[in-house]
Amino acid sequence: MENSASGSFLRNRRLESFLETKSGPNVRETQKIPSKQVITRQRPNKTDAFVDDDGWIPTLISCVRIVTCFLAMMVTTFIWAIVMLMLLPWPSQRIRQGNIYGHVTGRLLMWILGNPLKIEGTEFSNERAIYICNHASPIDIFLIMWLTPTGTVGIAKKEIIWYPLFGQLYVLANHLRIDRSDPRAAIKSMKRQYRLLKNMGFVHLAIESGLPIVPIILTGTHLAWRKGSLHVRPAPISVKYLPPIKTDSWTADNINDYIKMVHDIYVENLPEAQKPISTDDTKNSSRS
Repeated sequence: MENSASGSFLRNRRLESFLETKSGPNVRETQKIPSKQVITRQRPNKTDAFVDDDGWIPTLISCVRIVTCFLAMMVTTFIWAIVMLMLLPWPSQRIRQGNIYGHVTGRLLMWILGNPLKIEGTEFSNERAIYICNHASPIDIFLIMWLTPTGTVGIAKKEIIWYPLFGQLYVLANHLRIDRSDPRAAIKSMKRQYRLLKNMGFVHLAIESGLPIVPIILTGTHLAWRKGSLHVRPAPISVKYLPPIKTDSWTADNINDYIKMVHDIYVENLPEAQKPISTDDTKNSSRS
């Protein structure tokens, strides 16, 4: 069976997950180790230390970088589109070529943008696992393209096909799309290949597959390229793979507990400006 992986968006539509097929020994048992022990604590993050200059010169430089990124993506997308068309009869090879395209293009785009980048926990980056990450910026997509292991199958919302260049090649690469507004349609589309993903996303996938979950923490991307903006700032970016969370003993009866555990891991590891809203805060605001 061809090595493959799958991932899903979760938690307020902002988590992305990926399933990778290379096996590894570094797995921890979550039932015996509290979530706080699973977390590798970071020192206070310094992504807010850069100078946010909205002057015309930084704005002009940002526009040049964005245009250069688009042109570079046009070239790599054109090359790999030809490769994908030649590999139409071989879906598994298109998946692998899609990953290689992501490695080349993602790394090239990050080099063009020029943000200082720090990657930690790479010893956990080649597990046979479900990979999830927080999502707050277009730069997150470039990073995931670059850092996704070869053999990975991505799962994205169906609207990704409308993303210029990247969306069309995503479909050609035989990655999966789901309709998040219609859980039944999402389940039906997944059953064609995996029969695993349900409405609760990566938790059901973990329960069905028994694969561990590797959280990826992205920090600083929300400052480097804010959603809805065309101004890329020189904010430092950090990518950190946390130790795998073992799931082979998870059951469907405790789904909400698992979701909260993963949510708490992100709360503990993200800087204050990026922390997700807690369940308690949501309940209190709804009451007031």
